[in-house]
Amino acid sequence: MGQLYTALKIFHFPEKLASLPSSVANSEPPLHIRLKPTNVCNHRCRYCAYREDGLQLGQNMREQDSLSKEKMLEIIDDIIAMGVRAVTFSGGGEPFCYPHLAEAAKRLAGSSTAFASLTNGSRLRGEVAEVFAHHATWVRISLDGWDAASYSRYRGVDEDAFAALLANIEAFKKLGGGCYLGVSYIVDRDNAAHVYEVLRMMAGLGVDSVKVSPCIVSNDGQENNRYHAPIFHQVKDEVARAVADLAGNGFEIFDSYHELDDKFTKAYDWCPYQQILTVIGADANVYTCQDKAYSPGGLLGSIKERRFADLWQEDRGKFFRINPSHACNHHCVANARNRLVLEYLDADRGHIGFV
Repeated sequence: MGQLYTALKIFHFPEKLASLPSSVANSEPPLHIRLKPTNVCNHRCRYCAYREDGLQLGQNMREQDSLSKEKMLEIIDDIIAMGVRAVTFSGGGEPFCYPHLAEAAKRLAGSSTAFASLTNGSRLRGEVAEVFAHHATWVRISLDGWDAASYSRYRGVDEDAFAALLANIEAFKKLGGGCYLGVSYIVDRDNAAHVYEVLRMMAGLGVDSVKVSPCIVSNDGQENNRYHAPIFHQVKDEVARAVADLAGNGFEIFDSYHELDDKFTKAYDWCPYQQILTVIGADANVYTCQDKAYSPGGLLGSIKERRFADLWQEDRGKFFRINPSHACNHHCVANARNRLVLEYLDADRGHIGFV
């Protein structure tokens, strides 16, 4: 298997890259859409960026919002017709709390658009699990606790929820199919000493991959780094030990635990990635990215009364209104990718042969 986590995927789509600058008249469809079917969630994770008042996400999010079945299927039909390459169901809320998720996934399964989901894993069972196991590209479960008591504290759920999650993971793997099952382990000061323990547990359950990432505690990069400084080397050592002992034979460990400065400060004045990976919210609004979802500064437009395909083609100037150097000095998952794309687009055409 090749690299799953790489910022260079976009360079496999030269026609999309060519369509990005403001000088181009027409918009190619997004390659990837984050589709948030519902803001309802059955967990109350204490670090959730959508529900933590001090973080960027979710400023205007209403927890009761969900896409109607009719609007969801309309969006799916547009996505397929437009030639969007991939859809990730995500939060907002917990995608598997959405009552029409199985039907939406089945509609995608009959098309050339790949799909996947982020989830807390609590409802990864039954018909919807079968659909994802046999038709989705991947599912990634968020995790933080290392036992019943810690998982309960992190997520505001009963202590039996941890055992139920492990049972869901094990049962999902037994369904067969080609779905790649990943776990995202979110590290803070409380669970830092348990990284190796959790990675070993996931390997034993047959999980395909674990991504180790830092918990975001602030919109300020330096404040995040100060929070993680006391545990930074301990976590890196635990991950390195796990890679040495556990990785291989179908089990991948991706170390995404790093300092966060490069995700906060921007030195460029337009954002290519909002045309590459776009977000549709449970409020039937379209947003520039997951880091500005449900915030007024990230709104591209509403599809409550019109189709997504129509919004995408109307008013191309909407993609160039945000100046990231002023408006986006917060956590941004696309920052490094934006820099690569902008450098690529800025290459002097008279000199590109001198590689």
